Amino acid sequence: MGGNPAGWANELLTIPMVSGFAWSLTAGDLLLVVGLVCLFFEVVKSTQTGRSSVVEHMLSTLVFVVFLVEFLLVGAAASSVFFILMMMAIFDVVAGFTVSITSAGRDVTMG
Repeated sequence: MGGNPAGWANELLTIPMVSGFAWSLTAGDLLLVVGLVCLFFEVVKSTQTGRSSVVEHMLSTLVFVVFLVEFLLVGAAASSVFFILMMMAIFDVVAGFTVSITSAGRDVTMG
């Protein structure tokens, strides 16, 4: 994309619809769909507790920090597509910590 955020608007596929209009899938749209699929698997994975969950939370936080730095400093990342991906990364971090805290609260028993 050469550092230009407009590259996310490049059409990858155009499908004619029954209504007579054409639906175009852009590179940004495809990236958002891939991001949503990855977010689904991350949220499902965050429901598992264990020793590796701390490492998973650290990696999710690192991914969000990288997204934030790129959004602020890289020209091609200054787009709404990248911003939505960054928001998905912070939702992953918050969901992971929330699930871990909730499940840890259930593990504590008062006797």
